[in-house]
Amino acid sequence: MKHVTDADFDTRVLAADRPVLVEFTAGWCGPCRQMAPVLAAVAEEEKDRLDVVVIDADTSPETVIRYGVLSMPTLLLFRSGEPVKSMVGARPKRRLLQELEDVLEPRLTPAR
Repeated sequence: MKHVTDADFDTRVLAADRPVLVEFTAGWCGPCRQMAPVLAAVAEEEKDRLDVVVIDADTSPETVIRYGVLSMPTLLLFRSGEPVKSMVGARPKRRLLQELEDVLEPRLTPAR
């Protein structure tokens, strides 16, 4: 999974040409560690529709403050430089994918 910081957040997330799911995390956060394999699986499964990145709240406080993140983990989905969905707390992969489905572009189905 890709890591971003205060220094490269704008270029790697806000200027991205596709949706980006950002997990605000911290090393001391148990639920954040639980989310790591879930996010890795989502990143692989949705690689055609979505980028997934992680930002450490302790080392990148400016971005945390800018988006009003108060709890870890917080997941924000950005599209066209704007946050379009916010989710707080750990969740299983199935639930996360269901919550993302309404804000992601529909899957392309092969022509028959």
